[in-house]
Amino acid sequence: MSKLPIAVIGAGLIGRTHIDCALNSPGVELAGIADPTPAAAEIARAAGVPCFPDYRSLLAQLKPRGVVVATPNVTHAQITVDCLEHGCAVLVEKPIADTLEDARRICEASRAASLPVLVGHQRRHNTIMRKAKAIVGAGALGRPVSATVLCTWLKPRDYFDVAWRRQQGGGPILINLIHDIDLMRHLYGEIEAVQALASNAVRGFEVEDTAAVLLRFRNGALGTVTVSDTAAAPWNWDLSAGEAERFPRQDINAHFYSGTEGSLTLPRLELWRYRQDQGAAQGWHDPLTVERTVVHTGDPYVEQMRHFAALIEGREEPVCSALDGLRTLEATLAVTQAAATGSQVVLTG
Repeated sequence: MSKLPIAVIGAGLIGRTHIDCALNSPGVELAGIADPTPAAAEIARAAGVPCFPDYRSLLAQLKPRGVVVATPNVTHAQITVDCLEHGCAVLVEKPIADTLEDARRICEASRAASLPVLVGHQRRHNTIMRKAKAIVGAGALGRPVSATVLCTWLKPRDYFDVAWRRQQGGGPILINLIHDIDLMRHLYGEIEAVQALASNAVRGFEVEDTAAVLLRFRNGALGTVTVSDTAAAPWNWDLSAGEAERFPRQDINAHFYSGTEGSLTLPRLELWRYRQDQGAAQGWHDPLTVERTVVHTGDPYVEQMRHFAALIEGREEPVCSALDGLRTLEATLAVTQAAATGSQVVLTG
C-alpha cells in the first residue's frame, strides 16, 4: 500500500515534532516542508525532501493529500483555507485560529471543500484520555456533577524574553489553559457559561499570570480551573501525564471529575465508587473503593498523525474536528472576556 504524502508548513518547535512523526509513521510519507528559515532548509535536507520558502509554492508543486499547519496562530485561518481550496485535508495546530471569525471561516471552508480538518489538541490522542473517555462514556460516573482542574507551574524567567509572551494573548489562558478546557469539553460536553478572575500581580506584565475560572456545562455540571505560570507547583497535565521528555514526570493527579455514581482522577485513572454489594444506603459514612487502570504509554503526536492519515482515507471520524476547535476556542476566549469585564459570559454555540 502506498504511503500518504503529507507536507508540513512551519518548522518551528511543534512543526519539527510533526516532521519527525511524518518521517516515522508507517502509513505516511513526508512530501515536503514550507518555511523560509535556514534551519528549515537544513531539516529538509536531512530528511531528503524539498523545502519551499512559502506554502503556496509547496501546494502548487507537491499537491499533497494532507498538510500540517504549524505556523503562528494569526496565520492559521488563511493557510488552512488555502490548503483546503487546493484539495488538501488539514491538521492545524491549536488554537484553530486566533479569532472566532477566522475559526468559522475554517469550518465553512472544510464544509465547502468536503475535506476534513483535524485540530491539534494532541492530548485527546493520549492513551490516558482515550481510557477516560471510555469510562465516562460508559456511565461509570453517573450524572456528571463537577470537574476540578489544576494547571499550575512555574515558567522560567528567560521564557519571557520573547516580547509577545508578555502581551495580551501570550499568557497561560490562551497558550496553556485551552488544552485543559478542551479535555473538560471532551469528557463533559459543551460549556454554556463562563466566569473568571485574572491577575498579573506577580510579574506585572500586560498579560495575566494567574486566573481562576468557573464553568457551567450544558449537562448541569460545574467546573473550576486554577491556572498560573508563576506557581512553584507540580499540579498540571504536562508534569503529570508524561507526554514530553523535557518535563520531569510527577506521579500526581491534576484533573478530578465527579458524578453521582463515581469519580475519576487524571492522569492516574483512579475510579472511586461505592461497592454495589453495600446495599442502597451509600453515602459519606460508607467506605469508598478505588480501582486504578494503568494503560500502555504512547506518544499522542504519533497517534495523532496515524489518525490524520485514517481521516484522510475516510476510515475514521475526527477526534477533534474544526467545530470542536471552534468550541474550545470560544470557551477559552470567554475566560479572558469574563475576567476583563467581571461578568458572566454566555456562549452562543
